[in-house]
Amino acid sequence: MRDVPYWAARLSRERRERLWTQREMAKRLVQAADDPQVSAHLPERDSLVRMIKAWEAGRHKPKDPYRVLYGRAFGIPESELFGDELPTPGPVAPIPAVPLPTGAPDADLFDRITQVVHRPRRVDRRTVEWLATCLAEHRKVEDTVGSRPLLGIVRQQLDIVVDLAQHARGTLADEVVDLAAQYAQFVAWMSLDVDDQGAALAWYDRAHDWALEIGDVNMATTTLSMKAHQAWSAGNARRCIRLADAARWHDGRVTPGVRGMAVQMAGRGHAIAGDARPARTLLDEAEALIRQAADHPDDEPVWMYFYDETWFRLQRGMTELALGNWPTATSLLTEGMNSLPETYNRDRAWYGSCLAKAHAENGDAAAAASVGVPITADAVLLNRHAHKELIDVAALLNQRRSRHATALRDALTEAQRAGEQ
Repeated sequence: MRDVPYWAARLSRERRERLWTQREMAKRLVQAADDPQVSAHLPERDSLVRMIKAWEAGRHKPKDPYRVLYGRAFGIPESELFGDELPTPGPVAPIPAVPLPTGAPDADLFDRITQVVHRPRRVDRRTVEWLATCLAEHRKVEDTVGSRPLLGIVRQQLDIVVDLAQHARGTLADEVVDLAAQYAQFVAWMSLDVDDQGAALAWYDRAHDWALEIGDVNMATTTLSMKAHQAWSAGNARRCIRLADAARWHDGRVTPGVRGMAVQMAGRGHAIAGDARPARTLLDEAEALIRQAADHPDDEPVWMYFYDETWFRLQRGMTELALGNWPTATSLLTEGMNSLPETYNRDRAWYGSCLAKAHAENGDAAAAASVGVPITADAVLLNRHAHKELIDVAALLNQRRSRHATALRDALTEAQRAGEQ
């Protein structure tokens, strides 16, 4: 096998460490041009992706302006990026983590973490706080890149946290168990996202056990709500409703946001069962709780960072979609999408696919394709539920003999082909 030049390997490594696909890299190079006249002369996205593949394989070295654009995109001097000298190896990270500026420990903390990993009995609060920061950052990154790039790293971190929990003493012991429960809940969420149903259920159960061990009713309630979400994803209305009702057993001891999540899950369960009145009544109750939570956001658990009025509007849209109220679903989902942060690529793919379905069911094939086609790449790469929903939308448009079915189907095929490369 031919050796790849150092500069080619670095181009690939720098891209992958940022969790960018080659298509995303092409987009970043165009953005780095920062000049409409320059970007207008760059090749089409597919051609640029092929060039990136050739560069990373070391078949030939980028020439100007691509060397400059790479330097800008990565924030690395061109001479350093394309030099042939190997850098001096640095210390190996004691705990695998996504390379984020806010998560990088200083020299003292790096040494402390290394010692704790090798001697778990020496676990201290600074190490636990650093792991909590990693988890918070990984949650935000997952919103953008999806679960697949992160699941292995977070799973390794969870193993370390579990080991530390067995050795922590005093008040720190509860803090580490609390962190283990949060990690387990996040791993369960990502496992569900990649369709590993058994792992998702097991980790939700483990997170629930740890929450009960330390008396954390917010986490115990959240895990039941998320198991209700897992049942909803499988179309099991009865289990969804029952688990959501069970999540409300601690209503008097949990925050409004956590209560609101349980209530809206019960409503969504009734919606997929076709029971419109209880579904909408419960959504009204959940909305009031959301507003209470918004008045005191600092009182909510850290894992509820996404739970706001925009997110809730999207849940209402999904509820009306399940009930077959296409115009209202279209309106709510459009409003929610307009307020959803651009960095939430995974969620934008999912809710965008729901909006495309609402348009299609409402008889507006052009709007369904207009919403669906731009999100096909993210749906294929980041959200299997969105991918399936768009396939169903394309089938519905085809069944109605709409010419827009071909555009959506072709976009899905191209996105899947790109994702396999």
